[in-house]
Parts: sequence; C-alpha cells; structure tokens
Amino acid sequence: MSGAHNGQAGIGRIPSGGLRQLGPINWVVARAAARTMRVPEMHLFTTLGQRRLLFWAWAFYGGRLLQGRLPRADTELVILRVGHLRSCEYELQHHRRMARAAGLGPDVQEAIFAWPEGAADKLDARQVALLAATDEFVKDRTVTSDTWQQLAVYLDRRQLIEFCLLASQYDGLAATITALHIPLDNPR
Repeated sequence: MSGAHNGQAGIGRIPSGGLRQLGPINWVVARAAARTMRVPEMHLFTTLGQRRLLFWAWAFYGGRLLQGRLPRADTELVILRVGHLRSCEYELQHHRRMARAAGLGPDVQEAIFAWPEGAADKLDARQVALLAATDEFVKDRTVTSDTWQQLAVYLDRRQLIEFCLLASQYDGLAATITALHIPLDNPR
C-alpha cells in the first residue's frame, strides 16, 4: 500500500468535516480529542463524526473496550498487534504512545511487532498467549483450541469475550481507516 491508503499524509476519500458536517457536538468532541492527543486534527473523528449518531454509538463501544475488563497493557498489546498485522499506521501512531503509558515500553513494542521472531526474551507467557490469539483471530478469523486454552490460563470468561470483541473492533477499524484513506493526524 502507498500514500494515504495505509494512513499516510494526504486527503481521505471522505474529506474531513467541519462544524457544518459534524454538528456542534461532534465538532467539539473532535477538537477536544485532537487537543488531548496533541495533534492538529483527529481525522478519524472528523471523518466518522459525519455519521453523527452512528459515531456516538461507535465511540461509546470503543471507549468501553479501552476501559474494559482486560488490563490496559493487554488491550494496547492487542491493538498494536492488529495495527501491525493490518499495516494501519493510523492505529499504530495513536496507540504506540498509549501503550507506553500502559507500561509497554519501546523494547516490548518492538517485540510485539517482531513476534514470533526473536522476541521471546522480551515477552512474558501472557503476552505470547495474547499475541498468538490475536494473530489467529485476525488472520484466520478464529482461534485454535490450543491457543484458546493457553489464553484461558490468563483470562476469565468475560475477558475472553472482550478479547474477541477488541480484536474484531480494531481489525474492522483498520479496514475502515484503510478503505476511507484516512490521513495521519501527525504526518512525519
């Protein structure tokens, strides 16, 4: 992929909306999110926000997953792996910083991206189980029985359900970002 197709600088297929396209509430939310993330614009919000009520439902759902039953480090590990597997620089750009705040430093993040090659010494068994399950979920749309059993050592029933919803949410989001050619918020 090249250009804006994988979240590079440029103009998306749907131009960013302003106050008129977003409505006053979504416009304020998009501005506040950009300020919080310290970026000039949250292109994801100024694009998806044009589907006003659907945007709210999506934002609520995504917010619940970010603050769900999985520890935040687990959540960010899954998101980083999905973003890496889907070559979604937009997701990666936002979640690298969020992962650092959750305790996943640069060495662990590099191991997440390199896994399974040469990363064993930087990852614990829980992280390896999450990565194996994420890879299978994204690539095969399922999780094998062996991988599920390994993951179930670390996650309870509700967390296992949440893992599936989290991986599918960010996989679908990566596809949406790519299909809409949503540009990076902070192009390098």
